[in-house]
Amino acid sequence: MARSAFYEESAISTREKAERRSYLVFHIASIVMLIIAALLVLFSLTSVPSILGDEELTGVQKVVSIVVWCLPILSLVGFFFLFRYIKRKFNVSFDYTFVEDELRVTKVFNNKSRKHLHTFKADQILQIGYVDSASFERTIAGIQGKKAIPLTPNREPAEGKMFIYLLYTSSVGKKVYVLECRQELLEYLVFAAGRNKFVRQ
Repeated sequence: MARSAFYEESAISTREKAERRSYLVFHIASIVMLIIAALLVLFSLTSVPSILGDEELTGVQKVVSIVVWCLPILSLVGFFFLFRYIKRKFNVSFDYTFVEDELRVTKVFNNKSRKHLHTFKADQILQIGYVDSASFERTIAGIQGKKAIPLTPNREPAEGKMFIYLLYTSSVGKKVYVLECRQELLEYLVFAAGRNKFVRQ
């Protein structure tokens, strides 16, 4: 029988302040790269026509000159996307929402943008346990050496929390996921999936 319940909590980086600064540095750097690239594009509106209109240059020389002119612009645009990609690695957190025997996991970037990652249905959870238990290593070995998928930004659990794992089955096979949560969320998951799915050791 389904259990009507609602519970929320978040796995927030224990290095949040430092990561927020790193995010800001790469965010500003990406904007600077884009502004410089835009200025070069504006300059090219006069430079490129002058290159094309230069009768002393051959066709090949004109092409080479235009390519040389465009390379810095392309490089700056490339750095813009690179910095944009890197900044999303910092100040990441995960929201866990348990609703009607489903656990919904959302990835949050810098407390602003959100991306839904997974919806775990209780009847598809095969096993629940502690990451620091022997059952975790046995479970990983049982799925042909695949690595566990972390749904937490931390390498060590924050105070008052613990790392648990879910062995989950779906249309693409079995996977192991690691969550960082309080005892309350673990109890909701165990109750929903069935106490026989919980392995203490």
